[in-house]
Amino acid sequence: MRKRNFRLIIVGVVLLGAAGLFFLAMMGMIPRSNDPAALMSTVGQVSGVVGGISIAMIIVGLIGKKAPTG
Repeated sequence: MRKRNFRLIIVGVVLLGAAGLFFLAMMGMIPRSNDPAALMSTVGQVSGVVGGISIAMIIVGLIGKKAPTG
């Protein structure tokens, strides 16, 4: 049996939530921006990268590592 790494799962979930909140919070900055398209492009890329890393962390945490035998 494999042992799940709950610390990695929790950090991944928190990071995924932070990426979503960052994206939603930056939506309020659009009206004040000089170039809204460039702003949202950058925000989307950053949120996507952070979201991708967090999903990878969750998957690795769910796979876990081999439990010690013996």
